[in-house]
Amino acid sequence: MIATVTHGRKLKMPTKKETEKPFNNGQWSISRMRSFAMSALRRAQWPAKYQAISQAYIGDGINPKTGKPCKLHKCPTCEKVHPKGNFHADHINPVIPIDHKWTNCFLGYDWNEVMRNLWCEKEGFVAICKECHKAKSKQENIDRKQHKKQNDKSTSTKGL
Repeated sequence: MIATVTHGRKLKMPTKKETEKPFNNGQWSISRMRSFAMSALRRAQWPAKYQAISQAYIGDGINPKTGKPCKLHKCPTCEKVHPKGNFHADHINPVIPIDHKWTNCFLGYDWNEVMRNLWCEKEGFVAICKECHKAKSKQENIDRKQHKKQNDKSTSTKGL
C-alpha cells in the first residue's frame, strides 16, 4: 500500500495488528488454541452420538455411489434416504449457544458447559444428512455472529 500526501502531510501506512500468541511456544493465538481444543474434544468417540445415528436406520439397501450393500437412514430434515456414511449426529442444542457470552474463562468458554453440551445423551442428538447438517451449522454461525453484533452495539451505547 502506498502512503499518500494530504494537505502537505504524509499519512501513516496502516500497520498489521499484532496478535498475541501465548500458546505453543509463541506460535498459537488464543483463537488457534480454542480451535485445537474443540477439535480434540469433538474427536472423542461418544457412544450416544452413534446411538442417535442408528435410530435413523430404515433398512438395508444399495449405496447409489458405490453400488454396494449399505445401511440406509432417513434424514428428518430433507426426508431423503442416504447411506449411513452420509449422516451426522447433530446437537439439538448447539455446543456453543447462539447467545454465547465471551467470558474471562480459559479461551473464552465455560468448558464445563461446552462438554455438557458436546457429550449429551442420545436424546440431545438428531441424525441428519451431511447437507442438512452443513446448512444448519452455517445458519447457527450466522445467528451467533448476529447476536454478538447486536450485543456489541448495545454494550457500546450503554456508556453514552
